[in-house]
Amino acid sequence: MPSPGTPAEDGARAQEADDAAAVAATAEVTLAYVRTGEPRVDEVTRAGLAGLSDVLYARTSIEPADPTEVDLETDELSFFPLIYWTVTADQPLPSAGAYVRLNRYLRTGGMIVFDTRDANVSGYGGPTPESRRLQEIAAGLDIPPLEPIPEDHVLTRAFYLIQDFPGRFAGREVWVEAAPPGAEAVEGMPFRDLNDGVTPVVIGGNDWAGAWATDDRRQPMLRVGSGLGGERQREVAYRFGVNLVMHVLTGNYKSDQVHVPALLDRLGN
Repeated sequence: MPSPGTPAEDGARAQEADDAAAVAATAEVTLAYVRTGEPRVDEVTRAGLAGLSDVLYARTSIEPADPTEVDLETDELSFFPLIYWTVTADQPLPSAGAYVRLNRYLRTGGMIVFDTRDANVSGYGGPTPESRRLQEIAAGLDIPPLEPIPEDHVLTRAFYLIQDFPGRFAGREVWVEAAPPGAEAVEGMPFRDLNDGVTPVVIGGNDWAGAWATDDRRQPMLRVGSGLGGERQREVAYRFGVNLVMHVLTGNYKSDQVHVPALLDRLGN
């Protein structure tokens, strides 16, 4: 049995263990999701991120690890480039300490995807219980001004060219950080120089995880529409998910392409 060390030695060993855990967590891209406490909701969200991870592995150079569940009250968030937050009507609000970690995560390049899964009913009248809960959650977050995804946003071209962002449901606006005032298109390019970096939040109600979710046989877990139209909608949902991950991993790379003509001209001089 090893002899006990001094407090300094014990502290050093604890730091080494923490460092090893951090290295392990960041060695691979790991998509995370917030624990809601509702087993079926958490099961579908995990399966959704697993299905999206399979698509990323098959279609891109990203080789994700298995998705992981995070407890906002205890877990370190900085290890995860993207956190998927399925909003339920009765989930508890984060504590003050959790809000500190969440706001630090948003300020340092992380992305939270909020999904109220209510786009199929929200268009028929007033706010849903899930949207009201989202408003209560968001009150403690440092969220910048938002706007519906514009046609020339980086998310429309980070990997796939898309203009629709469906999940199991379609037709509802999806909100991201608003473009800076005065953003203009560079001559010769079809889009503006938008946000210099990653939108910290994506907010919608289309149930993307439900569309991505696969079972143990890697077959779709939940139905999306019907027939070929439904499968096409699922495919576009996967493409949106790929764009989300590519956007958060590449930062402002795609947006910076607007500067290429000016840079080439400068180099030529």
